[in-house]
Amino acid sequence: MKLGIALATGSADLDTLMEQVGAARRAGFESAFFNQYASLDAISVAALAGRLNPGMEVGTAVSITYARHPYAMAEQALAANAISGGTFTLGLGPSHKHLVEAMYGVPYERPAVHVREYLTALRPLLRGEPVDFQGETLSVTGQIPAPGAEPPPVLISALGPVMLRVAGELADGTILTWVGAPLIGDYIVPRITAAAEAAGRPAPRVVASAMVCITSDPDRVRGELQAQMGFTGDFAAYRAVLDRQGLSGVHELLIAGDESDVEKGVERFASAGATDLAIIPMGTPEEQARTFAFFSR
Repeated sequence: MKLGIALATGSADLDTLMEQVGAARRAGFESAFFNQYASLDAISVAALAGRLNPGMEVGTAVSITYARHPYAMAEQALAANAISGGTFTLGLGPSHKHLVEAMYGVPYERPAVHVREYLTALRPLLRGEPVDFQGETLSVTGQIPAPGAEPPPVLISALGPVMLRVAGELADGTILTWVGAPLIGDYIVPRITAAAEAAGRPAPRVVASAMVCITSDPDRVRGELQAQMGFTGDFAAYRAVLDRQGLSGVHELLIAGDESDVEKGVERFASAGATDLAIIPMGTPEEQARTFAFFSR
């Protein structure tokens, strides 16, 4: 299982983010994924991070499909992959109804159909092929001649059965949030793998993320996390995936304890079939530093 780090574009200024990616690379992390929410553009940040850290995979987790027409997304993704030196991975997702309609002023209708149509148009654009697609949720006509540009891998956020089928059929895998190891092994991997096999596609990547804290007081960290992130349970897609896991909130997904506890928690993701795990250090600055140091190699 490939270990990476997950970073929030709104958590620090650009120079600090680049310093964090550089530190992660020196520590042995193989990838860095950036989220997208009301801050610096994650695709641009990832491209710069890849340019400054040759050979390290960089990507988005995730860029919002409703925010960009597939043609515009393809143009930017091709540029990002060229800037990064060919190490960029495009993580996509439809986000959430109230965010999309409030921030972008576009209707959030039939998201699974939208994502299927989005990928149907996007993938050939990334390959430089002409597209003339007229769907139920979007229309795309055109071609992107980009000499020397290589298409990046595409992952989509998929938590439910319909989106997992789309991910297996049309994407290179899925990129997950608020999902623990048991659900990956019992639910995510079987469904996306079956969809990929039925479509004649290679085995999909399953990129998970995990909040981690090496601490002597796990209950305190979980309580802080519940206070900070409890609102995520109000998002319909997240509420559904938490309910599927029998969890009251995302704080219950925290991997916390001593080094042995954390090592066992991470190993569960590998055993469940996750191909990648992006670490999110939590806790006090001292606890985050200790957690980061544990994964350094």
